[in-house]
Amino acid sequence: MMPRTAWPAEWIWEQVYPLLPDFTVVVLPEIDSSNSELMRRARSGQHEATLLVAERQTAGRGRMGRVWQSQPGDSLTFSLGLSLAPKDWSGLSLAVGLSLAENLHPDIRLKWPNDLWLEDRKLGGILVEAATMGGRSHVVVGVGLNIQAQPAAGLHTAPAALTERLPQTSAADALARVAQPLVQALLKFEANGFAPLQSRFELRDALKGRQVHTSDGQEGLALGVSASGGLRLQTTLGVQDIHSAEISVRPFI
Repeated sequence: MMPRTAWPAEWIWEQVYPLLPDFTVVVLPEIDSSNSELMRRARSGQHEATLLVAERQTAGRGRMGRVWQSQPGDSLTFSLGLSLAPKDWSGLSLAVGLSLAENLHPDIRLKWPNDLWLEDRKLGGILVEAATMGGRSHVVVGVGLNIQAQPAAGLHTAPAALTERLPQTSAADALARVAQPLVQALLKFEANGFAPLQSRFELRDALKGRQVHTSDGQEGLALGVSASGGLRLQTTLGVQDIHSAEISVRPFI
């Protein structure tokens, strides 16, 4: 049996408590999906801010129904749920990705709308789900991050791993790096939206200046992101501003 990870739960709570007085940290050895669990809790009336870490997920979910499996130590999977009421939700996943990248490593890039990339390979993903419950808006931000090298079977390219840049890091180390800054980023997004982050996102934009194609059949030159977080795409029909989270984008190799 693998030894349990020593998670910095109390340290994270001490860092976040001044920002969210109802904050709690939960670590579970196994669960179907950390996002699903926090949504279930919210629907049952538990709206306190919660960071839920899953050492292993049996039915982890990514965007567009993709599966994200996780094993103890190989990856970091967690969800953060809290009440949030921004004027405009556009660009939230970009704000999350930017916070994660800036607090992990300078080499990490961001692929619109919700992936972290390292050398054009996927390092992590973000799944944002929101619902109105009991008259309040509740958001759950799910994060999956490869810590160790992952199997490449069935994939076009092997996934990236954080240990390629931080060889001695662990899932617990990565969580300690990103948890409190992520809460701060969400609260700032609630107050100010994505626009103040546009220039910082541009510095890590993995697609800007590249020819790309989208899952709905469009092709063109990625021009970066707009102040509202949309992907600006130069096509034969002019500049298109893509906001749909149901569209995936890939650069031409």
